Amino acid sequence: MSIEIANESGAQVDTEAVLAVARHALEQMGVNPLAELSILLVDIEYMAELNHRWMGGDGPTDVLAFPMDEGNVDHGPGEPTTGEPALLGDIVLCPEVAARQAVGAGHSPTDELSLLTMHGCLHLLGYDHAEPEEEKEMFGLQAKLLESWRSAAK
Repeated sequence: MSIEIANESGAQVDTEAVLAVARHALEQMGVNPLAELSILLVDIEYMAELNHRWMGGDGPTDVLAFPMDEGNVDHGPGEPTTGEPALLGDIVLCPEVAARQAVGAGHSPTDELSLLTMHGCLHLLGYDHAEPEEEKEMFGLQAKLLESWRSAAK
């Protein structure tokens, strides 16, 4: 799995942990090992700009996912695959927003970035949470993957 990461946020981030959780998510989901993913960590101002430009949102958000090749993604065991490697797309994270959310959630900023990375990976694989049933499926899968990540990291 080729995962590129760039920290342009100015914040100290354990990029190896972000890479490891992304790799775990994609492996658990049965994504072709030749797939490519890009992760970009940005500051609040740039995240607000991206959120406004691409999502019509106001202010910064925690994570954005920009899928590139959804039709060519192996979605996991039992799903038909093309056998071709995929360019999954880009995940953009904002460590400052993640740090704020971590305080509210009662866990570390690293845990919050792990959750957001997992969330972004699932979006790149075609999962969404716009409808209640989709939200239940995506958040259930996200929780399961995070639990397997935490167990594997021990």
